[in-house]
Amino acid sequence: MDLPFLRTLYDRVLALAAHPRARVWLFIVAFAESSVFPIPPDVILAPMAVARPDRWLASALVCTAGSALGGVAGYLIGWGLFEAVGVPIIELYAMQDAYARFRELYLAYDWIVVAIAGFTPIPYKLATIASGAVQMAILPFVAASVASRGARFLMVALVAAKLGPPVLAVIERRLTLFTIVFLVLLAGGFAVVRYL
Repeated sequence: MDLPFLRTLYDRVLALAAHPRARVWLFIVAFAESSVFPIPPDVILAPMAVARPDRWLASALVCTAGSALGGVAGYLIGWGLFEAVGVPIIELYAMQDAYARFRELYLAYDWIVVAIAGFTPIPYKLATIASGAVQMAILPFVAASVASRGARFLMVALVAAKLGPPVLAVIERRLTLFTIVFLVLLAGGFAVVRYL
């Protein structure tokens, strides 16, 4: 099964990853994904690491910085603009139940919930906005965000840099399959937050 729109989107992302200002785009996408944007920065980071394996660490650090700063923006949305901005974002992604569950998990596990959301397919934007809304202490929030997002992006960039073009070749041949697997993992992340 081949989805033409998926191939077009993939080709555009690859072109963005090869853009002379790719790191700027990577930072912007990582920043935006932490509070409002639906596409994770991994889709730019991995091709960048394949194209320039000698710069995988720098790319992962740029991605981490963008994501952590975007996480602070999401936190501030939850903290000061929850009704005006946070609620519409939560409703846009149909995360109302997940938000309620996050509040419960926060009361039980504090910053550990942010660390889990930062590394897994659980929507990180939910954790950032909800953390501000429940007024989690900012320093543990930032530390958990930097550690978990950094670990995730370092892993993605290192694997892409070390395995190189064969990884992209496999992804290109099985693009629809990988997209379906990613969406299943993403849906599983929502389910974990909802039913834990």
